[in-house]
Amino acid sequence: MTDPQASSLPASGSSAPVGSDSPDGSRRRVLLVFGGRSSEHEVSCMTAREVMAALDPARYEVVPVGITRDGTWVLQPDGVGAAEPGALPTVRPSGPQVALAGTTLLRLDDDGAWRPYARLDVALPLLHGPWGEDGTIQGLFEMAGLRYVGSGVLGSALAMDKAVAKVAFAAAGLPQLPYAVVTAEQWKDDPAAVRETVASLHYPVFVKPSRAGSSFGGTLVPSDDGLSEAIATAQEFDPKVVVESAVEAREIECGVLQQVDGTLRAGAVGEIAVDHGAGHAFYDFDAKYVDGTSANLIPAALDDEQREQVRRMALRAFRALGCEGLARVDFFLVEGRFYLNEVNTMPGFTPFSMYPAIWGASGVDYPTLVAALLEQALARPAGMR
Repeated sequence: MTDPQASSLPASGSSAPVGSDSPDGSRRRVLLVFGGRSSEHEVSCMTAREVMAALDPARYEVVPVGITRDGTWVLQPDGVGAAEPGALPTVRPSGPQVALAGTTLLRLDDDGAWRPYARLDVALPLLHGPWGEDGTIQGLFEMAGLRYVGSGVLGSALAMDKAVAKVAFAAAGLPQLPYAVVTAEQWKDDPAAVRETVASLHYPVFVKPSRAGSSFGGTLVPSDDGLSEAIATAQEFDPKVVVESAVEAREIECGVLQQVDGTLRAGAVGEIAVDHGAGHAFYDFDAKYVDGTSANLIPAALDDEQREQVRRMALRAFRALGCEGLARVDFFLVEGRFYLNEVNTMPGFTPFSMYPAIWGASGVDYPTLVAALLEQALARPAGMR
């Protein structure tokens, strides 16, 4: 039987285990994971800070765990700390190490022993990019039998790998811009053939890592002269590279939210407006998260028929990858036609992020949105679905 006195998180210096829920069973214990090994470490921390502030303490008891850049799981009893002036927040490596054993979080105590620390109800992995959003941590939760927010192993992996996702989108009949995939082996063994393939897309082209996010490693390439450098930049993040035709386009986005009963809802349709005069050739990391030179326009300046078309395509893309829980689906609008760009299975929840803004405009405020994601995860079965 659970000790009611153990229902609260112990003080940061304590190793006392935490109970499974509140005395009346109304609260759920949430393992909130953030940081991670990817280039989006800071973005994940920004997301976690916002989500933690939105969770109702009467309904959810949060166990905040940061993953350092070297992959160590560290208890962060005080949540996401403030960053130095001019810097983005990161995981503090000084906390006690923790590890997952089934649905129990273990803590490494000062005597070198691992002891039970918290019995968990659900995990909220606020990780962006590889080693988190790509199915890796989802596989860990599946093996542990712990319910979690978001897409499963396959859906997460497919969405993270843009090259493979494009194959699934094509099979579903979703329109995409012309593209080519360049592997490290192809670029090393026959760069001339790669250049010929890229030239067939017609310059300018956009070069980006296949498995990265937040526009890291992306380069707009006006001619063949810049291709080698752009591929090298992308390969700093992923040896596999995607090259796409670069066209004058409007960037349109739609959010998908799965309900507790499993049904899907597509939210309002938004548009990203980037201030190119501020030095941004495209919607890059600084425009997204740092200097506020991009704007979320919701609703997008489209007619009703166009908005409905975007919603239908967003749901098709969500289903094509086998996503669950939530996703942001991105499109290009070119000369009146929509082209699918990509699906993000764990979109950012920062003050600049489109996904929560879409749902705010759809009548779902920030705290309600976060709670809805947790309740959907709690309602679905653990294991294979």
